[in-house]
Amino acid sequence: METLLGIKGPDFVMLAADTTHARSIIVMKEDQNKIHKVSDNLLISTVGESGDTEQFTEFVSKNIALYKMRNGYDLSPHASAHFTRKNLAEYLRSRTPYQVFMFVAGYDPNEGPELTFIDYLANALPVNYAGHGYGAIFASSIYDRYWHPNITQAEAYDVFKKCIAEIQKRLVVNLKNFTVAVVDKDGVRDLEPISAASLAA
Repeated sequence: METLLGIKGPDFVMLAADTTHARSIIVMKEDQNKIHKVSDNLLISTVGESGDTEQFTEFVSKNIALYKMRNGYDLSPHASAHFTRKNLAEYLRSRTPYQVFMFVAGYDPNEGPELTFIDYLANALPVNYAGHGYGAIFASSIYDRYWHPNITQAEAYDVFKKCIAEIQKRLVVNLKNFTVAVVDKDGVRDLEPISAASLAA
């Protein structure tokens, strides 16, 4: 029932994720951060089995940090996505597969922004916009209507607001709050969260 959203612009990538942590019919908490800063130019957002998301995200983050320590420079977003996908594929063929859905988002001065969609079967695809979870069903038509190649950060944030308003209106599960983060040439930063209260204001 969790939801991730992602949009790539000409010089940035923006991610949004709900903050609800639930299992079965029980809501455990409503302040879960699902967007993780991996490096100065890289974000990973994950949903899925709660233990798997935490463990696999930390595994990827620490190995990318180790690469920088050994080599003196960061992996590019493209290489980070391949590293993530390769490990997820290897675990899929073991006795301990990870049930995670994720976005790998980053900005490289040479390659530009990159948003990679990865699912639990280790399918990886660079995309301009996408979503994970039931909420993505309601966001698809909004993306199609409002995304364009020269979209600005303000426009992307506004598209997220439209998507989240639709999710909160249509989806049977109540996803009250969404965190939003962006990565661009200036690095990673958090934006104003989008909530039912802020949309109503």
